[in-house]
Amino acid sequence: MAHIDTKNLTVVKEFFLLGFQINQNLRFFLFCLFFVIYCGTICGNLLIIALVSTSQNLHTPMYFFISQLSISDIMLSTDIVPKMLQILLNNGGTITFADCFTQIYFFCAAEEFQCFLLAVMSYDRYVAICNPLRYTSIMTSGHCVILSVACWLFGFSIILISIINMAKLIFCGSNIINHFYCDVVPLLELACSDTFVIRMKIYVLGVLNILIPTTIIILSYTHIVLEILKIPSSTGRQKAFSTCSSHLIVVSIFYWSLFSVYIVPTNGLTLTMNKILSLLYTVFTPLINPIIYSLRNKDVKKAVQEKIHKHNFW
Repeated sequence: MAHIDTKNLTVVKEFFLLGFQINQNLRFFLFCLFFVIYCGTICGNLLIIALVSTSQNLHTPMYFFISQLSISDIMLSTDIVPKMLQILLNNGGTITFADCFTQIYFFCAAEEFQCFLLAVMSYDRYVAICNPLRYTSIMTSGHCVILSVACWLFGFSIILISIINMAKLIFCGSNIINHFYCDVVPLLELACSDTFVIRMKIYVLGVLNILIPTTIIILSYTHIVLEILKIPSSTGRQKAFSTCSSHLIVVSIFYWSLFSVYIVPTNGLTLTMNKILSLLYTVFTPLINPIIYSLRNKDVKKAVQEKIHKHNFW
């Protein structure tokens, strides 16, 4: 690659996020909507974390992993939404070079962590249904902590090298990002230096990070379905499947939104549609996850009722 003489170039030190270029009334409506969603996301996920931490009947591997998912959802939402709200109020906004790459790093780390955690949760359901007699000996508290720590380490370490390499690129032309947050693809398009090697590294890592967890999930649920079909009574089959339904819904929403934006070819996808799809996993999914796990779960409802009853002094 030819050497770029940065002395004759104006090096970009900040980026301008366009956000949603719409009229003021609609921007104010979206600001109010996303603010309410963000508050609901934080409160809902904090409630899940608090219940799992304090309720004895929720001290199980499944709920431990759900609390880890809630931590990730809070991190993802806080990384994206506050800046997006500022952009909506001002019809666009600047973000410094360092803040932009920090935002990308935590966004990618949270997404990768969730990929691996959802795979671990599917393995947990596989052991519970296909090997119930050994479940307590396999999914011990120590084993669960190790699996969770491994997911966090994978999430935060795998993407780090790519982010460091991206930060070393020279940005000397336009500094306008047509998005509501710093994303990898639109940012690489602004680079003046060659991005081919970095794009290939990110693509290969991205495929592996999605392919490995997806394979684990598919294999786990293949065995789960085969095991459930062996149950003679329809009531027993329904009860067994109900323990997996919440996780399956979360997996479906997460991977559908992720594949829609990053995996499926986006040649015919407009920038507006890309932003709308991005809203699914950056704004709405972190809110939907605790709703799915609370509304569809008797144990969580029972824990909430116990807490309300415990603190009801009248």
